[in-house]
This record gives sequence, structure tokens and C-alpha cells, in this order.
Amino acid sequence: MSVIRHMTHQPAGRRDASVETMTFGRLRELNDGGTQRADFHVLAVIDAGPGSVTVDFRRHPLQDRSAVWIPPGAVHRWDDIADVAGHLVLFVPTAPVTRATRELVASPDPAAQWIIPDADWPFVDTARRHLLLEASAPPGDSRTELPDILLSALITRLHPPHAEARFTPPVFRLFRSSVEAHFRQHHDAGYYARALGYAPRTLSRAVQQATGRTAKAYIVERITLEAKRLLAHDRVTAARCADLLGFPDASNFSVFFHKATGQRPGAWQARVAAE
Repeated sequence: MSVIRHMTHQPAGRRDASVETMTFGRLRELNDGGTQRADFHVLAVIDAGPGSVTVDFRRHPLQDRSAVWIPPGAVHRWDDIADVAGHLVLFVPTAPVTRATRELVASPDPAAQWIIPDADWPFVDTARRHLLLEASAPPGDSRTELPDILLSALITRLHPPHAEARFTPPVFRLFRSSVEAHFRQHHDAGYYARALGYAPRTLSRAVQQATGRTAKAYIVERITLEAKRLLAHDRVTAARCADLLGFPDASNFSVFFHKATGQRPGAWQARVAAE
């Protein structure tokens, strides 16, 4: 169990840059093995592995010609990256310039990891190299929008598995954003239906179509993830966790957590600490 280090987007050199790149070699110099949480996206293109990154308690392999996408807010830790070769692209949510890539980036989906098909690799590699070149331009260069344009090209060429997110119903996108903003205060699907002005059945149908889950299950999963983050990394007590997540008391939260995970908060926290 480790305390989370919160990171904000502070690019070196050009302060107003919305896109920054680095090699895995540079990451190894900066990485202390700790747990991190950033307010920006991290997109890694791996030339060669092996290695791994743990994101919100799930381990993702870093393999030859693969990619990993870590969204803002996800708690992550780089593991076993001594032999990893490739690049990382760090960018703020507003950096992409095309409608499709902006909608994709706006999705607060969990981290994705995927293998880049051989047929796609030359296009991905070329898009990446062009982005690396423009991102390294001198600070005085006025064409600062080029990295944003090339980031959009790279994302498009990578074909991330959650790319279909841009085709999700508008109702679900509104629901997802509302849950992200208010899940600490509101735990029932009825609140979101009323707040968004939709009939509960309409909202439920949209969430089911987009995720295969009910609106209630989606909310429960989001609250449970945040509870795990607080218990494992911020080391809070069940009582404090209950308070932070809008539960009336620790007992109520404990029942909720046990139903969602099969373990009481204290037992889950102790197990994670021992791993």
C-alpha cells in the first residue's frame, strides 16, 4: 500500500504546451516506484517489452508493439519497466482537435491495453515520430497547434479498443459525466434521471446499451472504485471513507462495500496492504 503522488500537467520548456512526450528511459529516471494519480492522460506506445503497469488494482502487460492508455484520475504504478522501450505522450483532455478524438478522450473509461496489429504498426510509428519531432520544436516556434493535430492523428491510427465510445448514446454520455461529478453525494439512479430530465426507463436503456450494465450497477462500480483508492492508497478508515463518499455512517458503507466486493472494508484494506 502506498500514498498517492498527485501530478499536474507541467510540461518542461513550453509552459502552454498541451502535449508532452518522453521516452521510457526518461521515465525510469523519474520513476521512484511509487503510486501516482495525474490530471492528464498518459498514452504509452511500446516498441519492446516486457514490463507492466498497475492501474486501479489491475495489472496491464507492456508487450512488444502494444499501447496503454491511462486516463486522468486513474491511480497507477509503473512496474518492471527496466527493459521497456518506447514513448509516452502526456496530454490534457482538451488537446485533441478532431470531434471523434475529443469525444474519445472525454470518456473516463478504465485504462486500456491492446496489441497494435502488424498492418497498423507502420502508420502508428510514423504518426508517433512526427509528433515527437513537432513536440521537440523550440519554445519560440509559433506553430504550437501542430502537436495537438498530430496527437489526434496518433490516437486515430492507434484504434484504441474504447474507440467505439464515441458512438454511445448522448443520454449515456450525459449520465457518465454527471456520475463522475456527483457520485460522492448521490448514489441512486433516480437522482441522475431527474437531474438530466429523462425518464428512468430511458436512462436505464441508454446505460444498458452502452455498458451492458444497469444505471445502478454503473454507479455502484464507480463508488466502489473510489472506495478502493481511498482505502488502499490514502489509508483512510472505513468511517472516513464513508464520510468522503456520502454514506450516513461506517456501518452503512461497510454493508455496501461487502455487497460489492465480498469483503468488509477493513479486511480488503489489510489484504491489499499485505500484497
